[in-house]
Amino acid sequence: MAGIVTYIKESFEELKNNVSWPSWEESKRLTVLVAVFSIIFSLATWGVDTVFGKVIKAYFNLIN
Repeated sequence: MAGIVTYIKESFEELKNNVSWPSWEESKRLTVLVAVFSIIFSLATWGVDTVFGKVIKAYFNLIN
């Protein structure tokens, strides 16, 4: 158990002293970038899913 406590203490020390955190402006800019990319990616996935769904439906209607 002492090893886990030591690990957690060292992890917090690492975060406090050795990690370079982005500025507030850079964080906001990157958050917007991720949100826009996520929306574009989800629309692309929806589009591909819709096209494949229609192709498969047309294929099975053709077979019957």
